[in-house]
Amino acid sequence: MATATTPDMTAMLKDMMGAFPVDTTSMEASFKTSATLNEKLSGVALTAVEKSTEISSKWTKDTVTKLTEMAKAKSEPADYAKAMSDFATAYSEAAAEHMSAFAEVAKKVQADTVELMMAAGKDMSAEAQTAMTKATGDVQAAAKKATSK
Repeated sequence: MATATTPDMTAMLKDMMGAFPVDTTSMEASFKTSATLNEKLSGVALTAVEKSTEISSKWTKDTVTKLTEMAKAKSEPADYAKAMSDFATAYSEAAAEHMSAFAEVAKKVQADTVELMMAAGKDMSAEAQTAMTKATGDVQAAAKKATSK
């Protein structure tokens, strides 16, 4: 009389997992690509911050210089009105100039970011293609090995 034996599920799972090995190199490559992209994007952002700070500092220095001229004592009351008018005109011109400089910084950040994202997309696409090709080969080899037993 034959006795029923319970299949060893642990051994079956171990055999199944061994037949389909997990290759972590694609994950490592993806992490490295992501870290490199983050480093480059941080560089773009920090360069923009540096340039924006320079623009703000120059604007502030220019304004203080113009305010110093305006605050000087005048001999005639009409000279105070003229000094105020000159300051307002100079400040308006400076505002337009500095806002244009900020716009150039923003435009450069946008262009650099798009360029980095396009390059990263190409890199990630190539990595994914390589990983999928390797995974397909591994699965096919494991399937052949499993069916030949």
